[in-house]
Amino acid sequence: MKMPVRTLQGKVVSHKMSKTRTILVNRRQKHPKYGKYINLSTKYHAHDEKDVSKEGDEVLIQECRPISKTKSWKILEVLGGKKPVKKKAEKKVKEEIKVEEQKE
Repeated sequence: MKMPVRTLQGKVVSHKMSKTRTILVNRRQKHPKYGKYINLSTKYHAHDEKDVSKEGDEVLIQECRPISKTKSWKILEVLGGKKPVKKKAEKKVKEEIKVEEQKE
């Protein structure tokens, strides 16, 4: 009988190793006594065969057989990434130029 496979969603926080990513998975848990919700996080090492994901990407990971001592997860898909800071800076510069041209 096969066990159900766990899948989690998290963010890539490190891609310094080849074919391995460190994924930060956040979750909220209710405190048993006080009832307040606590933000907890766990880091997992996940296998990325094609080196597709980058730091800041949201990914879906799935539990698998142990690949190494600390790595027993694999990346199923990259859900999305952060927007490049460069484009935001370019937009601000263009807006400032337009404002200056209107003043002249």
